[in-house]
Amino acid sequence: MTEITTSRRTALKAAVAGAGLIAAPAVLRYARATSKRIVVRDDGGIYTKAYGAVYYKPFTQKTGIEVVGVQATAEPVAQIRSMVETKNYTWDMAKISQPAILLLTEGGKVLLEKHGLENDPFVKTIPAQYMSPYGVGTNVYSTVLAYREEAFKGRAAPKSWADFWNVKDFPGRRGIRKHPFDTLEQAAMASGVPAAQLYPLDLDRAFKALDAIKPKIDVWWNSGAQVEQMLKSGEVDMIATWVSRPQSANADGAKIGIVWNQNIWGVDSWSILAGTPNADACREFIKFASEPQRMGSLSQYFAAGVTQPEAFKYIKPELAKDSPTYPDNIKNGVQIDAKYWVANQAAVIEKFNGWVLK
Repeated sequence: MTEITTSRRTALKAAVAGAGLIAAPAVLRYARATSKRIVVRDDGGIYTKAYGAVYYKPFTQKTGIEVVGVQATAEPVAQIRSMVETKNYTWDMAKISQPAILLLTEGGKVLLEKHGLENDPFVKTIPAQYMSPYGVGTNVYSTVLAYREEAFKGRAAPKSWADFWNVKDFPGRRGIRKHPFDTLEQAAMASGVPAAQLYPLDLDRAFKALDAIKPKIDVWWNSGAQVEQMLKSGEVDMIATWVSRPQSANADGAKIGIVWNQNIWGVDSWSILAGTPNADACREFIKFASEPQRMGSLSQYFAAGVTQPEAFKYIKPELAKDSPTYPDNIKNGVQIDAKYWVANQAAVIEKFNGWVLK
């Protein structure tokens, strides 16, 4: 996952609490009477650059509909809620996670449009695990175990979360994210819970595993930039992290091993804000962005977790192996249970924060 300034899942807590609407530039407040322009919330950075080249500009050239990509907080649930309830639309659609989709469509007013694209020739070939009635899967992000190859020169490198927890046979400086999302899943799998039986999380078992390794954790990290720097500098020898960070470090010349075994993955989807007068234009854009060859072109910019299996026909083999949805990678991973975290996040975050302070 390419992380911006805060993790998408960290931001979910703030979204549930009703984080305030972030003011948008005046230029984004546009006339609602036309469908010649749509505004799309994306992740910013390399995503906006890649989407501009692969999706936004070509779509405008084909249809005459301008696409404006804007960056917002990692999980813009509160912003979307405010726009829909006030009918003051700064965006028409957004790239958001499955937990965010659930927050916006369950337990009250539905704040997203059903896309109704299940029978589109391209959309219908996207696997069901990446789909929702309110979102069309466009990118998969993943958390992995990464290690510095130099630190394990001449000896076995870790290949699982159990190895990461095994400080006797795999000595070295370790780092774990200071947040329960992914961290508890890692602890549970390290203790022997099979990936297929991970949810609902056995919290007692996971925290017991964390108790065992807590004294051996050298860094509790909070940001992806911190992870990347530590891998480059050698401050840690192995770390649990979003895969985009070791990939970025490798692009800068570092030699970082990535363990796809037991990776933990989630999905981002294109979702249309309920009530936007430009919904049909958004649907045309989603169909356009779901073409396998076009999706495969993203690999020119970053190791995209493409949701179209056919997209791999258009990705160079050496690049394809870095994708979270490369067949060997996705089959060795476990999907984040969005419903579990939406239902349990507040209580688990409180428990985890208390545990950290012990």
